[in-house]
Amino acid sequence: MYYYLNAFFLFSILGHVLEEFFYTKEPGILFGYWTPVYGFGSVVILFLYNFLKKQNINKKWIEVLLVFLNGFLILTLLEWLGGILIEKVFNITFWDYTNHPLSLGKYISIPMAFVWGICSLILAYLIKKIVDPLLKKVPKWVPIILSILMIIDVFFKFIN
Repeated sequence: MYYYLNAFFLFSILGHVLEEFFYTKEPGILFGYWTPVYGFGSVVILFLYNFLKKQNINKKWIEVLLVFLNGFLILTLLEWLGGILIEKVFNITFWDYTNHPLSLGKYISIPMAFVWGICSLILAYLIKKIVDPLLKKVPKWVPIILSILMIIDVFFKFIN
């Protein structure tokens, strides 16, 4: 459990850094230096990848294809749900793919779905190998403290 909680916070923070680097407007909806949608997405991909590894799929290309398709579909669904939720709850639109080629409404597009599939492969086959030893060494109190801080952050965002 702590592995996935550590991954959630690591990738939430890295996602925030990524958003801040690539976009000029304020990244994320919370006050803290994290963007939870990246954490959720990363945890889903890591969980599914770990599940697939336990299945001992004989052909590596099938495993790679399943990781890609999971990222393509699940992260696109998460992006769509996240966009709708953010707009309904906070009355903010953080992204809009309406003018992108092959957009499927405001929050998703086929090219971005491919990006999520490729990012899933990069996470599962490259980044995971680098961060796994670190995620397993984080003391248990760190994600507990971060969870408390994020709960406070969410609380203040809703009363603000």
